[in-house]
Amino acid sequence: MTTSPIERAADSFAAELARHRTGRGLSKKQLATLMGFDPSYVSHVEGRRHRPTEDFARRAEAVLEASGAIWQRFREYDELRHSRAGGAHRELAVPNQWLPPGTGLVVERETATLTHTDHGYHCAIRRELYNAGTEPITRYLVRVAVDRYPNDPGRSNRHHRAHPLTFAELQLAAYRDDGGGAREPMHWRAKHDRDAFKEIWLLFENDEGRFPLYPGDRVTIEYAYRAGRDKWGPWFQRAVRLPTRHLAVRLDLPAELDPKVWGMETSLSAEEGPLRTPIQRRDEDGRTLFDWATDDPPLNARYRMLWRFRSQPSGTEPDGPRRPIRASDRMRAIGIVQRDDDLLRHPARQFDLPRDERVARDVVDRLSAIMARLDELHPFSKGVGIAAPQLGLGWAAALVRPADRAAEPVVLLNPRVVDSAVDTDEQYEGCLSFFDHRGLVPRSLRIDVEHAHWDGSRIITSFEYAMARLVAHEIDHLAGRLYVDRMAPGVPLVPVEEYRETGTPWRY
Repeated sequence: MTTSPIERAADSFAAELARHRTGRGLSKKQLATLMGFDPSYVSHVEGRRHRPTEDFARRAEAVLEASGAIWQRFREYDELRHSRAGGAHRELAVPNQWLPPGTGLVVERETATLTHTDHGYHCAIRRELYNAGTEPITRYLVRVAVDRYPNDPGRSNRHHRAHPLTFAELQLAAYRDDGGGAREPMHWRAKHDRDAFKEIWLLFENDEGRFPLYPGDRVTIEYAYRAGRDKWGPWFQRAVRLPTRHLAVRLDLPAELDPKVWGMETSLSAEEGPLRTPIQRRDEDGRTLFDWATDDPPLNARYRMLWRFRSQPSGTEPDGPRRPIRASDRMRAIGIVQRDDDLLRHPARQFDLPRDERVARDVVDRLSAIMARLDELHPFSKGVGIAAPQLGLGWAAALVRPADRAAEPVVLLNPRVVDSAVDTDEQYEGCLSFFDHRGLVPRSLRIDVEHAHWDGSRIITSFEYAMARLVAHEIDHLAGRLYVDRMAPGVPLVPVEEYRETGTPWRY
């Protein structure tokens, strides 16, 4: 039977939608929920029982972060539909960041300033927030990361272990604008405390009471902290973790040091490259100011400004010769055990639950902290997992998060595969423990995994496609097995510099 061009375009849209959905490891029902549609709606569109609408295409493009592919298929379909109806051609605007129902905070404007002082660096962040969700917000998560020698991760890691960053030296202070121009203090509480990395909850409360941010309301908050030059290297990074309308960054450096500044950016769809717009420079009262800004930055993008002082003051330590930083160096620097360590070949110890619950929760907390840190280092568009042995912890625990960064990671305690599909496929995998390469690995398209709750009761969960691959990879780690053990004989590893699928999900 011959199909019309518009039917073929609708088929193409449905196929593109299904490809990105399965690549993200989402069921039709899960995707519909994230998009704010009835659970059956995605199924109807993929099955061609419903025609796609502009709103549906916008939401699918935003939720699946398809780099414009879903939107392009809809444009092709929509142009044919309007041509058949005799309507004039209309140019659809590229969708902005669409906010799914239930989205919490939106950053309407962020201004980040890093100032070089006599004693080190002072960082001040000002954010204008809007609650686009349906629930009051009572706290806001901020992250502080330092890296003394960014061009030598091993050296930096050793340095921070010997000289850890402390909350006392941060001198963290946070405020909110009370609406009348006055600043009102905000309390804060530590969430994670690592040698060179802190996570901190800013609380919408103080000694005078609580002031939640209610749905539909706006507030401006500010927070600032300090770090000595023995902790802070020549870099300043902003990561876009919430929908953001405008981001502005300023470096305030002494003119007498003759600073030279440049910038890099990374996103889910692109490897690291130079900033797309130039940094503006001006001199003022013995200071050199470097300003850079962007509108509507994509979620999970990272912008890093770097500098060097061409006139080094006496008594200071130069950073030494620059050398390329390998991907594995970045992983090693945050404490991830690398491939040549025998720890990765030892089977992990099973928890005796509930007796070992306290130990298990501590291990999972450490895995969670590293997973949060990983988001600063790489765009995990295929999802990410980490097993306890990769942190030098010989326990049978792993965390796996799908490509959707908003999703909660799956906690696996004492997991084992109890069944798997006959159907398999081969995809390229990476591993945090040797991140300089990618390897072509066969895996089952579905696995059933028995794993434990905190109280020792057991459950069987079925994982498909991308999640099946991620979970199987981590369970292998707990058995002392690496993905290279599963590769066909003679198949070479691909250096990450030659791998062309970074920023894209697996295809099914």
